[in-house]
Amino acid sequence: MKRSNGMIRYWFALALAGVWLAAPVFSFGQTLRLPPHEKVTLKNGLTVLLLEKRGVPIISVVALVKSGAASDPAGKEGLASVTAGLLRKGTKSRTAQQFAADLDFFGGTFEADAGEDYTRISAEFLSKDLGRGLELASDALLRPVFPQDEAEKLLRQNLDGIRAAKDEAREVLTEYYDGYLFGGHVYGRPAGGDEISLGRIGRADIEKFYAEHYAPGNTILAVAGDFAAAEMRKKLEETFGGWAGKAAAGKEVAAAAPVKGKRLLLVDKPDSTQTFFAIGNVGTAKNDPDRAALRLINTIFGGRFTSMLNEELRVESGLTYGAMARFDARKAPGPFYLFSYTQNATTGQAMDKALEVLAKLHKNGVSKEQLDSARSYIKGQFPPSLETSMQLASVIATNEFYGLTDSEVNELEARLDAVTPEMARQVIEKHYPLENLVFVLIGKAAEIRAVAEKYAPKMDTRAIAEPGFWPPPAGVTAPAPK
Repeated sequence: MKRSNGMIRYWFALALAGVWLAAPVFSFGQTLRLPPHEKVTLKNGLTVLLLEKRGVPIISVVALVKSGAASDPAGKEGLASVTAGLLRKGTKSRTAQQFAADLDFFGGTFEADAGEDYTRISAEFLSKDLGRGLELASDALLRPVFPQDEAEKLLRQNLDGIRAAKDEAREVLTEYYDGYLFGGHVYGRPAGGDEISLGRIGRADIEKFYAEHYAPGNTILAVAGDFAAAEMRKKLEETFGGWAGKAAAGKEVAAAAPVKGKRLLLVDKPDSTQTFFAIGNVGTAKNDPDRAALRLINTIFGGRFTSMLNEELRVESGLTYGAMARFDARKAPGPFYLFSYTQNATTGQAMDKALEVLAKLHKNGVSKEQLDSARSYIKGQFPPSLETSMQLASVIATNEFYGLTDSEVNELEARLDAVTPEMARQVIEKHYPLENLVFVLIGKAAEIRAVAEKYAPKMDTRAIAEPGFWPPPAGVTAPAPK
């Protein structure tokens, strides 16, 4: 199961290594553009996106079912993820072992998991194996049978994974943070479930979720790679045209109101020698009109090794090996958080320093020189994210899901170039919380409780050994919809 805090683990790993992604050298004289692609809707309602990318004999397929963890029934968090994980564990014509053997025979790949907004299924294979690749992928997507033994096995594995993750504070920091920030809102639920919810899921729940959400009218199918579009349309019609099912509607997610004031959750991990902390509030949605400016500003503030946060907390003060900030934009506004970790004895120093940097961002804004540096960095980082057919299929599929256009790529450089220090200051005031903050700390309460108490008028506590991340601690209610 792919956990929602993978980005945190990735950045921490880079920080521990003492490196960051260095911007490769590109010529910026030529504007980056998405290759041309087409959109068709099959008679059964399936949205199909086709992008030809010649030169490498590979075909990549990305299917987005427009229902993810936000569609999990209350009390059965993790259901969307478990359903996705079982797609390849038995179909009407194959056992899990047969599926794996057939996939290995022609060197293909198949993955499926659910995020907060949607479920993502991907497959990749050589062009010469198009028939076998599509047949296998469609078998899992259209004809899963969810064997009882495989369901029980996956649920046990996911449960064991959560228990193991709690041994490493960084592995569960965002689960606690999202739960505490969003409370009873659907974004406060752990996408992978918890020790309580996974025990409530049975095969009948999985079958019901599949029947209600896996339908052609609720799915986007993007194909990119070495093929002729006309031939691919015909092949997809033959493979997926017979897929029947009522077009389910993806869950509409109400925006959560940002938290007013300050509140803090201390998660007691008695054996911890370090404190892991996250600070922030409700952030932005995928379609926020300030998204290009935010991309620039957050690169400066906490999105690269030379960011303000990392310079102050790691390079200058030596309080940590890494400090970062992130807007996790979703269908509705997702979380914003800055996060880091430090020794128990320096918890207060590190958190104070992080808050000082945030205050400095509000007071001073960002300069033209900082913006120019961030522009060059992003323009260097962005092209490699659109090199492979899988990357391209993913981009056009997610853009379609969020109602975005090719301008997300084609006009990115122009939008970045248009950001001025004055515009940046307005965006900072609008999107970076300063007085209204949510704090989540995971560490040894006996050593850091007194320090933690100064950051909020009321401190909530729970033990990391206590099952679950959500529902929130007693007395904390869900943010009201806007």
